[in-house]
Amino acid sequence: MGVIMMRFIKAFLFGITGLFIVITLLSLLISGNVRVSRVVIINTADAGKVYNQIANFDNWKNWHPIFTIDSAKITRHIPAIVGKDAGCIILHRGKEVEIKLITADSSAVRFMLKSEGENDIENNMVFTQLPNQHVVQVEWRALTRLHWYPWEKFYAIFMDKITGPGYETALNGLKDYIEKNP
Repeated sequence: MGVIMMRFIKAFLFGITGLFIVITLLSLLISGNVRVSRVVIINTADAGKVYNQIANFDNWKNWHPIFTIDSAKITRHIPAIVGKDAGCIILHRGKEVEIKLITADSSAVRFMLKSEGENDIENNMVFTQLPNQHVVQVEWRALTRLHWYPWEKFYAIFMDKITGPGYETALNGLKDYIEKNP
């Protein structure tokens, strides 16, 4: 009876190890960079107004759902509010999240979103005044670089469906705020 049980345990462990190796090898075929992108058209002729709402993190409380719905609070600024090296640390659901400005110019604002225990997310908000129209197109691009872990790679398959609606809601909040406050 003991020999049969040992063979069963050995076969079970061999099968589990083989399955883990196959899943890991399959996950290596999935890209480690996940891009999520959303776009909104804002009815305004002033691209500068859009820039001011995006580049100044204090203005995010006017339109971003993390501040308006979830009651996140800016706890401190690092070391400036606007311009080079601007950033802030917010308290959201009991965790500190760092938002750090990388670059900002008349057509885009790039910033990094960092939270302990999670992958960094590089964000790029591009705004374009459409010619011969009184509208500004704003595109939010988020790039997440994943580790090689199989569970992260398989999570990447669903990342657009999971995080995309949040970006879309934020952009719609920006659109509503700017259109209601000309």
